[in-house]
Amino acid sequence: MNSKVIKLILFGVASYAVLAFLLIAFYPDKPENMDWQDREEYNKVQISKLELGITRAEVLALLGAPDITEAKMQGSREIQVMFYRTQHVRADGLTTQDECTPLLFENEALVAWGEGAYQTYLSS
Repeated sequence: MNSKVIKLILFGVASYAVLAFLLIAFYPDKPENMDWQDREEYNKVQISKLELGITRAEVLALLGAPDITEAKMQGSREIQVMFYRTQHVRADGLTTQDECTPLLFENEALVAWGEGAYQTYLSS
């Protein structure tokens, strides 16, 4: 083969590799841009890394907007539960609570997550 053709091919492959690296490194995948399957997996992984006491703003920055949310005031306490989709149950085009993991916040701090968290919210 002609050395000029080989150089062009190598240049094209190198350019593609650099462009792919730059896109991966500097264009983070946001939860709101993911399809529902990827978002479910992303939510599962990120929820497993959560620690009690982090703020609601930190969770929103990490997971994006919740799929479902509920809130109430109880005396001077603000109680909010945010649901993030983590498991597919049925193909109906809707996200329901049984397909989500609830995160319970009290006065802007994460105090619990999982089904027990929602039961605590309901009983308080």
